[in-house]
Amino acid sequence: MALTVVVVAQGEMGAGIAQRLHERGARVLTSLKGRSAASAKRAAAAGMEPIEHDARLVADADFVLSIIPPGEAVPFAQRLAPVLNASANKPLFMECNAISPARVKEVETILASTACPFVDGGIIGGPPTPGTSGARIYVAGPLAARAMALRDYGLDIRTVEGGIGAASALKCCYAALTKGSQALGIALILGAMRSGVSQTLRQELGESQPALHEYIVTRVPNVYRKAYRWVAEMQEIAEHLGSTADPAAGDIFRGMARLYERLGEGDKIALLDAFLERSVVSAVPDLPVRA
Repeated sequence: MALTVVVVAQGEMGAGIAQRLHERGARVLTSLKGRSAASAKRAAAAGMEPIEHDARLVADADFVLSIIPPGEAVPFAQRLAPVLNASANKPLFMECNAISPARVKEVETILASTACPFVDGGIIGGPPTPGTSGARIYVAGPLAARAMALRDYGLDIRTVEGGIGAASALKCCYAALTKGSQALGIALILGAMRSGVSQTLRQELGESQPALHEYIVTRVPNVYRKAYRWVAEMQEIAEHLGSTADPAAGDIFRGMARLYERLGEGDKIALLDAFLERSVVSAVPDLPVRA
């Protein structure tokens, strides 16, 4: 019998994972409560079946995958906890959000009374697309092996040792490098533009750091539409690295969170586009409606 998987919500990653599951034969359910018309459209395109009431959402589910903005992880767990408590069915709950290990354990505590199996998950990479395996979903915890059933439906599930929090720690450390380096690139570009040394910096990067130059040129424009979503993630990274690496590391990533939060202000986007020699320059990007 095919699996029934609840995927909440319907952002790029959630919809991509849902579509892969649907294409491989799983029944994929979702909730559109409080979501936008764009979310409903993505859900339909991904083969997700919207369920209005939370009790029905989990009644036949084998898995619940929480794939939402970091700031919504705890409220979502609080929303589902009483429903899962009352349900005779106990689906495996996979916390897949970009949150710190401490936040994952908070979610685990909220759901502890439900008797639902709980797995810590960390997603690295982009959503599944035709011809690709898509993101790697690292899972941790005593029951992580149960998540391997999702491999049969096209997801790249990998275990990581260390118990609940290990998968999220891995995600935090990886994203600290990728999203952190992009924040650093944005800061140095803005500094060079306003100091009048952008042309020389661009030439020097091209000669002495060609791989880094290519990375910045390729990645920075993609940040424009994602920066607002990364603010909370950088704060989660700051919490984790500030408590495990050094308090100063937390300060670094809190500063990066503020940089992402303010990216659309003033002439920042125009300056970045000018440095990157983009043909289309817009002073402020059109930020997507939060899904």
